Amino acid sequence: MITPSGVRDEATARAWQAIGGAPELTERVSYRGAGEVLPAALPVRELARATVGVCSLAAAELLATRGHGPVPPVTVDEGAVATSFISERHLLVDDRAPTPFAPLSGFWRAADGWVRTHANYPHHRARLLAALGMAEDTGPDALAERLAAMPAREIEERVYAEGGLAVAVAPAPGDGGEPGAEGAFRAAGLPLAESSVLGGDGGRRLPEGHLPASGVRVLDLTRVIAGPVATRTLALFGADVLRVDSPDLEEDPDSHTDTGMGKRSTLLDLGTDEGRASFEALLETADVVVTGYRPGGLDRHGLAAEELVARRPGLVVAQLCAWGGTGPWARRRGFDSLVQAASGIAAIESGPEGRPGALPAQALDHGTGYLLAAGVLRALTDRQTDGRGRHLRFSLAGTAGWLMNDIAPVPSDGGGYDPAAWLTESPSAYGRLRHALPPVSYEGGPAGWEHASTRWGGDTAAWL
Repeated sequence: MITPSGVRDEATARAWQAIGGAPELTERVSYRGAGEVLPAALPVRELARATVGVCSLAAAELLATRGHGPVPPVTVDEGAVATSFISERHLLVDDRAPTPFAPLSGFWRAADGWVRTHANYPHHRARLLAALGMAEDTGPDALAERLAAMPAREIEERVYAEGGLAVAVAPAPGDGGEPGAEGAFRAAGLPLAESSVLGGDGGRRLPEGHLPASGVRVLDLTRVIAGPVATRTLALFGADVLRVDSPDLEEDPDSHTDTGMGKRSTLLDLGTDEGRASFEALLETADVVVTGYRPGGLDRHGLAAEELVARRPGLVVAQLCAWGGTGPWARRRGFDSLVQAASGIAAIESGPEGRPGALPAQALDHGTGYLLAAGVLRALTDRQTDGRGRHLRFSLAGTAGWLMNDIAPVPSDGGGYDPAAWLTESPSAYGRLRHALPPVSYEGGPAGWEHASTRWGGDTAAWL
């Protein structure tokens, strides 16, 4: 069953408002149900479809702005959304499934509650163990014994001080007196999206194009899921997206294979004269810079939004972080799983025995990724009018607060759901891929990426 156009979906309206869209355009969005997909205590299905809906609408709006008549209608299939939100689980590389979470990542009992660790990358594992005074070859059993003897908040602070990743699991909002509740991070009140206009008219307006982002050049300085989901979506809609990484910070190949669709990937050391010169040459003709590091983390390289727009008037700078742009947690490292734990989501999704739970997808990552892509597309639409740059800010915690406090459940419709309808195969530099199709589109829009992921760091630092 398709929800008719013109029927207001509150989550869609809220997300569209957050990125500055005209309210009446949400009447162009409708949803095709697929039953009880992404089941959870929290309204994950509603968040997922709304973020895909506004991203699709933003693409349709930009296409219309570039001379293609009225904004085309958008129909979002919840089956496609559910498949894409767990795209990393559907990925096969020559019939091999990706490696799941590392053995030292997960929920652990502490002396007074629970903690959540993230040790998927070797440097994060090393810092976690160093903070706890444990050997590099420590296994899960020894780690569990060590953590069980320490208070959750002490674990959190010791690991953070070492540059690692662990958070105390916060109680569900409204529950008091549980271990670690004092001083816990809170997502309530954080903005879903922020936008400000920067600089003067840069003189770069997009001509008519066959896709919304045709001719748009995007520098992608993001990692893991949320940022790469955003930029693979911009690539779907025609942008030339070049991901830029440091040669000293290797990416997980499975993560890159899943989220590198339609993009290219290069390595630049911004700490060297050669690397900076290459980056500045790319920036001279860029339209968008997307970053996924902690607030201030790239400032030493001259990559603060104000500096970038000063050097490239009209540039759209979109920044993504875990914990929000202000407050005592702003500069901490973080991932979707940790934000779920620290915000109270893990407690809300806990099982009958009280063990913390998780959302049915990395929904904060994927949802924020689609919101970020939508924000960039809307900023490009606005730039067509005034030629000025934009500074956009998104966070996983802001999306968490929206999920926990501002989305009402909507009855599901439709029959059964088979993810096979939303999977395809493509050749790649890594082998034959089985992967999820994109859930974002509009009437007449692209059904897939121009190419699969290229090899991480294997492309030249130049625009097409």
